[in-house]
Amino acid sequence: QVQLVESGGGLAQPGGSLRLSCTASGSIFTSSMRITNMAWYRQAPGKQRELVASIGVRGTTNYADSVKGRFTISRDSAKNTLYLQMSSVKPEDTAVYYCNRVGEKWSWGQGTQVTVSS
Repeated sequence: QVQLVESGGGLAQPGGSLRLSCTASGSIFTSSMRITNMAWYRQAPGKQRELVASIGVRGTTNYADSVKGRFTISRDSAKNTLYLQMSSVKPEDTAVYYCNRVGEKWSWGQGTQVTVSS
């Protein structure tokens, strides 16, 4: 069974930056982020979970229009860790952020709360 642990959230002022991290543990064969497309998702209060950014096995990235040009997704295969660099954050980025595969999901982690407020 794969366990996902997200971290790095917190309070940021509008225009500020945060860097989120996500690690996967479990069987090395099932938890390796190198062999699966990964993504960051977020869920704001009262809203459905939405995909924010994804990264393919070969490094191809895609972003939701709302974060394009401000967020960067990356992966450190050696550390089996996924990152989300958030820059120029806005109040509407406030949400709980999760990582998971694209497509068939592993069990969701606890997520990390991001709050953007002055």
